[in-house]
Amino acid sequence: MNSKVYDVLIIGGGAAGLMAASVCAKRGKTTLLLEGNKAFGKKILISGGGRCNFTNLFATHENYQSENQHFFKSALKRYSPYDFLDLVEKYKIEYVEKKAGQLFCKQSARSIVEMLVSECEKSGSELVLNTKVLSVNKLDDLFQVQTASEEFQARNLIVATGGLPIAQIGGNDFGLGLARDFKLATTEVDPALVPFKLKDSLLKKTSALSGVSLPVRIFNERISFDEDLLFTHKGLSGPAILQISLYWNVGESVTIDFLPTENSDDLISYKKSHPKRSIDTFLKSRLPKKFVEYWCQRECLSLVKKLADYSNDELIASIEALKNFSVNPAASEGYRKAEVMRGGVSTDEISSKTMEAKSVKGLYFIGEVVDVTGQLGGFNFQWAWASAHAAGQSII
Repeated sequence: MNSKVYDVLIIGGGAAGLMAASVCAKRGKTTLLLEGNKAFGKKILISGGGRCNFTNLFATHENYQSENQHFFKSALKRYSPYDFLDLVEKYKIEYVEKKAGQLFCKQSARSIVEMLVSECEKSGSELVLNTKVLSVNKLDDLFQVQTASEEFQARNLIVATGGLPIAQIGGNDFGLGLARDFKLATTEVDPALVPFKLKDSLLKKTSALSGVSLPVRIFNERISFDEDLLFTHKGLSGPAILQISLYWNVGESVTIDFLPTENSDDLISYKKSHPKRSIDTFLKSRLPKKFVEYWCQRECLSLVKKLADYSNDELIASIEALKNFSVNPAASEGYRKAEVMRGGVSTDEISSKTMEAKSVKGLYFIGEVVDVTGQLGGFNFQWAWASAHAAGQSII
């Protein structure tokens, strides 16, 4: 056994873990971080196409999903996107704002990992790679953390192990299992921010559209998003699908509006101005040609029939079909393709102010392992920073 007793031991060297280590060490706490991979921040490195959407300037509690929609308000308020941006600018990391509020590294996500590691090292954190934690016990006031080579002791333990997505870079359920070992409840977990698979009957008809992308409005009874949709060889993807997947359960349908900025009145007006044109001419000026050809075939719309030969009711019906296309996905593409895990350690078990387990003194859970999941667009990284900061600041 390593004879040293740390103030804080952190399991997981991703976004939340590295942030927590730097915060704890800056406060003078002896801090050890254990990471099972051979490199830190692997999920950071692959996010945002390798450029990491590290925060969203407009992050609010409305961008998150949990069984307790109030839990995350405190942490997000106390560590804002601008607090993290101050750190990025301190390191002179160049960034760009893509869609409103979404900040990406201009060059490489590696600069975010290097920044976090530097903050840890300058503050005196001990960072250890290639060290998987096998088990955790608590004896009196000390956590006993067993690895393959030795056992470590700490007064406080922060679990920043992430979730199940992307097993090839270390995604696992260790944090959930650890919570259960300490008799803490966990919620049901599912892949989120993930593409959909379509049922074979529909996929046979849409497979020719693989690679086609278009802006849509996608919605269900709970929420609506205006984003791009992408047809794939398995089904549907793109930001629209990833967003709605956070609010989708197996067996449910979602509705797609392929003409979010148009309505039936626009087609009726077009008919008055261009009575001799066909309906596909109208659609091709607004939608990808390949999609229009698919849709006209699907709806048995003539490519030669003049608009003047359609009744207004027929034209209205054709537009309404485009604006209310209901899809019941067969499944998601699972954790291998999911960006995050929905669900986790129940927020009923954790203090929203400190991230400490209410029933186990000194045990903290932060980041993705907690039942807090953000929408696509930098929100999950902001939760990682905010929850880590909350835990790091509260340790006595």
